[in-house]
Amino acid sequence: MLRNRNVFALVTVVASLAGAQPVFAQKRPVTQPLVVNAVAGQGVAIVPVNMFLIEPEVPPGTFALARPALLRWVDSVLFEGAASRAPEVKWIPPQELRRISRRAGGLMPDPDQMGQSIMRSWGMSSVPDPLRSNLRRLLAVAGGSRYAMIPASVVFKSDSAGALAVDMAVLLADVRTGKVVWRSMAKGSGGTPDQVLGKAVATIFPVEGEP
Repeated sequence: MLRNRNVFALVTVVASLAGAQPVFAQKRPVTQPLVVNAVAGQGVAIVPVNMFLIEPEVPPGTFALARPALLRWVDSVLFEGAASRAPEVKWIPPQELRRISRRAGGLMPDPDQMGQSIMRSWGMSSVPDPLRSNLRRLLAVAGGSRYAMIPASVVFKSDSAGALAVDMAVLLADVRTGKVVWRSMAKGSGGTPDQVLGKAVATIFPVEGEP
């Protein structure tokens, strides 16, 4: 009976997320919101970003922080955006995954070094091992969560008007089945780095009534 309920729950989530363009049908990067209702009340872990690029056309000095601090900054903006714009989901921040790893004394994978950037490939509809097994181990300790949001890559560049822009390849994966159930190329442009990244995050979690 429990197995049947779990299967039904998975089918319900996948069907709800199908309101977005199905992963298998995507031929090129698309920007689309996460169907938050499909995971409302559930725990979703946000995996740390570990691929961050700044294209050569971005003016020097735009980013004053060193790379490790920039990665933490992206983690923070994504988590804060998720928590404030989709509070019905129990978001697990990247720093909690790091804490779990540290406390395990080497028995858990390092969430910053799991190879998650491999998921930036648009044609991938499932999470390969060892990334999948590492995610399952971490999330089992992080409250038994089933879903992981993976920001696979963040690329800052200049748009056609010369303004700062960002492309964030982000996806939601079921770590038990390994299936990618949602994927988007979140985009933002115009403003400071904080504003540009915030605009990209807002495409993932739009709020009704926003301009």
